[in-house]
Amino acid sequence: MQPNLALSSTSLLDTRRQVETPEGIDLILRPAGLMPRALAFGIDLLIRGAILLGAFILLGVLGQFGAGLGTILYFLVNWWYPVLFEMLYQGRTPGKKTMGLRVVHDDGTPVGWAASLTRNLLRAVDMLPFAYCVGAISCLSHSSFKRLGDLAAGTLVVYRDEEPKRPQIPEADIERAPFPLSLAEQRAVLDFAERRADLSGARRAELAAILAEPLDSLPDHAEKRLHGIARGLVGSA
Repeated sequence: MQPNLALSSTSLLDTRRQVETPEGIDLILRPAGLMPRALAFGIDLLIRGAILLGAFILLGVLGQFGAGLGTILYFLVNWWYPVLFEMLYQGRTPGKKTMGLRVVHDDGTPVGWAASLTRNLLRAVDMLPFAYCVGAISCLSHSSFKRLGDLAAGTLVVYRDEEPKRPQIPEADIERAPFPLSLAEQRAVLDFAERRADLSGARRAELAAILAEPLDSLPDHAEKRLHGIARGLVGSA
């Protein structure tokens, strides 16, 4: 049975959508506006143009046969370029990747074949009467910046949030604390080690002395010992 996903009624900024799963997990989706989408499309258009130009130059030596192959290639590149990239590259074409965007379903799940085909085939309508006028008007009129292809396919173009990287703990010999540390104490030691690069020398010495006092550590060796204990906590996690 497919889980039902419902939009949360929590008040959000107009440019954000919150999706709540049955497990109680909130997904925040940030729809991309017209300008970043237009820039992403422009980048993809240049890439497609370069591919077709190079192919036509090579196929030109084949005469009429090459012209026929070029027509088929034009169709494949023009219509399947975005679909294949969206399906095989986590909803991103090279242009969307450059702009930090991706295509997803309205509920935040990865876009599927049917939805990708629908949204890209309807570009023919969004392009009318010229220069994407219909698509631009639709995008500017919708709260989630959807063009007609997105409305029909049930998709969103959203900003792709980068996964946060855990700060590195300084190199040190692994040590064990002389007594069991509570969860809050473990977190304090790890926070000190992870934030080392953001603290001045005087501030590090001050915090190290406070944290290491219960450990019966000399002030001169407090920072190094805390790093060793942090290494031990990460290694045992």
